[in-house]
Amino acid sequence: MNEENKGVVLRFIHDVLQDLNAGAVDDLVAPDFVSHTWGIKEDAPQALKQVTERMKASLSEIEFAVEDVIAEGDRVAVRVTSSATQSGEFHGMPASGKRYSIGEIHIFRVSEGKIVEHWHQYDLPSLMKQLGGDEQS
Repeated sequence: MNEENKGVVLRFIHDVLQDLNAGAVDDLVAPDFVSHTWGIKEDAPQALKQVTERMKASLSEIEFAVEDVIAEGDRVAVRVTSSATQSGEFHGMPASGKRYSIGEIHIFRVSEGKIVEHWHQYDLPSLMKQLGGDEQS
């Protein structure tokens, strides 16, 4: 089960977060998906699809380097280094053309092959500093 759950999560990171493939959300996310840190409240799968579309206008050359994957029971924790180029408005800042690289931690709960819960922590101060913005954005 742990290996299957890892596979679901790694596919989510690649297809949804890196490639911004909104179509992959239906395959990977449960209809009752709960995001504990993204502020998505209702119809989370549809909202997540909309976020991927907005991110396409904000970021390019997105990469997620998976550093660690740990699974136990229905939980999968992933430590990644994400990088992208800010090609459009992002966190309230106009396009800068600058590239950032930050550490992130994602924790997922997987049930019956679908992601049902997600928690996310990332280095916002470093991201804002690299893009030249205010870390309070």
